[in-house]
Amino acid sequence: MAAAIYSLCSLVALVCTFLLLRAYASSRLRLLLWSGLCFAGLTANNVLLFLDKIVFTEIDLSLCRTVVAVAAMMVLLYGLIWDAH
Repeated sequence: MAAAIYSLCSLVALVCTFLLLRAYASSRLRLLLWSGLCFAGLTANNVLLFLDKIVFTEIDLSLCRTVVAVAAMMVLLYGLIWDAH
């Protein structure tokens, strides 16, 4: 059951990434770009979570997951502070 939930979380984040970047391509609103890039990082985080908990149970990938999640949030934070108007 956990594998299905982790997979669905990754899939939803990927769909959000696609929709945000597609909206950016049509409107050129830079906040959509930063949000889409953030969700791309969150998608990678969810994939790493799946790999950590389901595939590679003997290896601890929590540090990698945390670094990816923080980097994704920093991208959004940069967009909110410096590029949003």
